[in-house]
Amino acid sequence: MNLTTIRRTLLHSFSVAGLALLAGTALAQTQPAVGPCVPKGGKMNILLVGANGMIGSRVLAEATSRGHCVIGVSRHPEKIAAGPNVRAVKLDATDKDALTALAKTADVIVTATSPRGGGDPGKEAKAVADAAIAAAKATGKRLFVVGGAGSLNLPDGKPLAETLPAAYRGEALAMRSVLDSLKASDIDWTFFSPAASIAPGQKTGKYRLGTTTLLQDAKGESKISAEDYADALVNELEKPAHRRSQMTIAY
Repeated sequence: MNLTTIRRTLLHSFSVAGLALLAGTALAQTQPAVGPCVPKGGKMNILLVGANGMIGSRVLAEATSRGHCVIGVSRHPEKIAAGPNVRAVKLDATDKDALTALAKTADVIVTATSPRGGGDPGKEAKAVADAAIAAAKATGKRLFVVGGAGSLNLPDGKPLAETLPAAYRGEALAMRSVLDSLKASDIDWTFFSPAASIAPGQKTGKYRLGTTTLLQDAKGESKISAEDYADALVNELEKPAHRRSQMTIAY
């Protein structure tokens, strides 16, 4: 995959993510939130910020299908898909005090938000990250951040974010700044960057994991379904192998 193709793939991924978020939200609105849930048999209580998003909704589905409990956080909890293991909570992700209070009842914090509020992506990402890091530090809980492919490097070592068009570079740089904040902290964290293209699809359970470099297949493509991304994320929560480090995924 040449640089031009990678750029096009990333831009397509941004568009697909936005459309999937709207579609998932519309579906979830028909279901009321329920809870609370008490983990049993060694399962976790996961605090999931952005539980109604394209990736967050799939993390919620994967985690609850394995018997974990999820405290789903959103400004619009009615948009979070309901289930017997789901507790939906209304909360602003930048409210560190409220987030800390919820984190005390959880085993791990997962943030699955993108700085796409229409304002300054850098400020938006920093506000969410600062609150999550503060909550993790105050409670001693692990923080797992859903990152972006723009935080990865190309195979030649060049930062991918710096090769993107200006219109999309802001979000990539914002999430890279979040990664820098995690590295500078003393908390237990993991930053999970997807492939260049992530979109709704099927769960196959067959994929490759990496660290800081964009993964591509034999055809030069860098893709992953949101379902397989969620599968790998919950695997990492259950059996940590990338503590205080970045990880990535692709077919």
